[in-house]
Amino acid sequence: MRRFPHDVDPPSARPRRAFRGRRPRSTLTALAAAAAALIMPLTLASPAEAAEWAPQEPPLTTPWTDDVSPDNALPEYPRPQMVRDQWHSLNGEWEWAPAEEGEEPPIGRSLDRSILVPYPVESALSGIAEDTDRMWYRRTFAVPDSWKGRHVKLNFDAVDYTADVWVNGTKIGAHRGGYDRFSFDITDALRRGEDNEIVVGVHDPTDSGQQAVGKQRNDPGGIFYTSYSGIWQSVWMEPVAPAHTTRVDLTPDVSGEKLDAVVRAAGAGGATAQVTVRDGDEVVGRASGEPGSRIEVPVPDPHLWSPDDPFLYDVEVALKRGSKVRDRVESYAGMRSVGTEMVDGVRRMTLNGEYVFQMGPLDQGYWPDGISTAPTDEALKFDIKAAKDLGFNTIRKHVKVEPDRWYYWADRMGMLVWQDMPSMAHNPDQAARDRYEHELREMVDQHRSFPSITQWIPFNEGWGQYDGARIAEEVKRTDPSRLVTGASGWHDTGNGDVVDSHIYVGPGDPAPATDSRASVLGEYGGLGLRVDGHEWSPGNGFGYEMVSDSESLTSRYVGLTAGLQRLERTNGLSAAIYTEITDVENELNGLWTYDRQRVKVDEPRIREAHEDLIAGRPVGGEAELPTGEHSLRVTTSGHDDRYIRHRDALGFTSVVDESSSDLLKQDATWRIVPGLADDTCYSLESVNYPDEYLRHRASRVRREAPDGSELYREDATWCAAPGLSGSGVSLRSYNFPDQFLRHYEEELWLAGVGGPEPYETAQDFDADATWAIEEPWAE
Repeated sequence: MRRFPHDVDPPSARPRRAFRGRRPRSTLTALAAAAAALIMPLTLASPAEAAEWAPQEPPLTTPWTDDVSPDNALPEYPRPQMVRDQWHSLNGEWEWAPAEEGEEPPIGRSLDRSILVPYPVESALSGIAEDTDRMWYRRTFAVPDSWKGRHVKLNFDAVDYTADVWVNGTKIGAHRGGYDRFSFDITDALRRGEDNEIVVGVHDPTDSGQQAVGKQRNDPGGIFYTSYSGIWQSVWMEPVAPAHTTRVDLTPDVSGEKLDAVVRAAGAGGATAQVTVRDGDEVVGRASGEPGSRIEVPVPDPHLWSPDDPFLYDVEVALKRGSKVRDRVESYAGMRSVGTEMVDGVRRMTLNGEYVFQMGPLDQGYWPDGISTAPTDEALKFDIKAAKDLGFNTIRKHVKVEPDRWYYWADRMGMLVWQDMPSMAHNPDQAARDRYEHELREMVDQHRSFPSITQWIPFNEGWGQYDGARIAEEVKRTDPSRLVTGASGWHDTGNGDVVDSHIYVGPGDPAPATDSRASVLGEYGGLGLRVDGHEWSPGNGFGYEMVSDSESLTSRYVGLTAGLQRLERTNGLSAAIYTEITDVENELNGLWTYDRQRVKVDEPRIREAHEDLIAGRPVGGEAELPTGEHSLRVTTSGHDDRYIRHRDALGFTSVVDESSSDLLKQDATWRIVPGLADDTCYSLESVNYPDEYLRHRASRVRREAPDGSELYREDATWCAAPGLSGSGVSLRSYNFPDQFLRHYEEELWLAGVGGPEPYETAQDFDADATWAIEEPWAE
């Protein structure tokens, strides 16, 4: 079967534009809730000629689409790792208009359309659903009298791509970068006692520029998707003291039983930063130091954070001059360590000093109604919960950076996160390289305190890749507390902590672990299933291998998961990332549909397979066989009078009864012995050809004499599992554990359910691969 790499469009993939627009172009939960409760209503002037916001009709609706309104546009506190008790959300209805290059900003001038911030302009939830690369945003707001005497910060969590910002006609700043947050001190531009005005001008060339874009494309199709432009994460403001904290970097030191804190601050000359760590009401440790310096806070006998026990300490940071507190923020931390170690002679990824197989889905963070922006906070955490419910312990956040609340939920729910840097679409010139490295540093710096993030991935499959080895070293030097993969997939950089292979459908034969690097399967899978009524573009979607129904998808998936155990043993595999948690636009290879309305697989079976894999138990379970001479009977309805036999050295099934010849009875009798490659499994020795065993070669099963090779011993070893059909026993190949001994049209084959060959058909697979162990026919 021909297999397509992940980043080559299968011939069935058809480009599709989601929308055609005007100018088409090629314990902190309670704390955050308390902060959210302090939001004061901010009114937007709505001139009579401006149209009111109304959502457009998305191609698919999610369970949260109808929950979105101007009064409910992501109202939650957006920065859970640095919480202040006063703030105002500026999400909601803004005025909007497309723009032309060189236009003057619309200062004091109403715009005639309405957009719902923070949903990108291309999305249905924005109310615009158009594709334009230049645009204006405008709104008015009031500053509470209670903020008098303090500085006012205006915060943008993400605008794609360039943003120029005016307040009351004064340009207060500009920013480039579609995935990092930025802030301006707008105090001097404010007017007291009257309405204030914000105007934001945005330019986003998407892939016609050279910036980091991830999977966005002006002309989406196949594995590339609809672009998202403009304000796409929360906008908000907060009052701060002249001396105030701007960022808190928290790095756990488990072996040292301490938390290393660096408190970044502005206007803090002569101030002291005090960091307090609490477990509930109990103070665990406290230490002070200068802002910008490393402060070591003792955390004795730390309660470790892990996917099984995502324990978080509360952290308070206070800026003090003398005994007076000038600024106070609340944060949190997870005590955990990340690394690689030699385990039984193999370089493995470790968490808290222990080898833990990391199993996760690819998560691209796309939505049919909000594109890049989840419609609600409940929706934002849904994909994490869906992965957790399926038994995953890891998520690879693929070439996209999410709002801080996504990582907060990963921290709270216990999910390891591999964080990609959004990739470039072209070979970058020097200016684009400088910009890319700046944005990469911003991504690391702004997310270095989330305990869930355990790995940075600067490049994916060669997209815009350059100087990979140097950049991997720089990321590791910037953040030595996490793993770094120089490049996921193609063009391995030769350094970093991990060697990462991509194989579709896989699991294939990924690069093995080395003395210095762990082996991971950074992408595999891509099994596709259509679900009527839940397709982005009905009839046009694709997967890397299509299956017919949920049962086939589940069985095929469990088989692939069993295949990972072979690679864990043979290639030293430490982790695997399955493509993917949900469908995305025309990609139909999700475990959930794109609209998050339907799960495609049998959740308990998938969860059990993941739990077996992570715990080191045989995926699909194990069974015991009686040793000695026995016959193996077919269990398929209508064929249960047939038995495994050899004929002219090949494996078949034949009807055997009392009247059968002695030769046939001998051909249908096998001596069950400990496995030649592993004595916890089994081998089947012919009774009339002693020292010859049933083995697979080129998928056909046959009786052969040993040739002295390890390959023969593995091919002739079968591991017993509970019968796939619910009774009897199934025989899984030792070296291809995703495949089973199956009969098909009287012949014996090594087969995987739902594969491309006729003998891998899903019809009757479970029964055909299930055997009853009977008394021997031979006397």
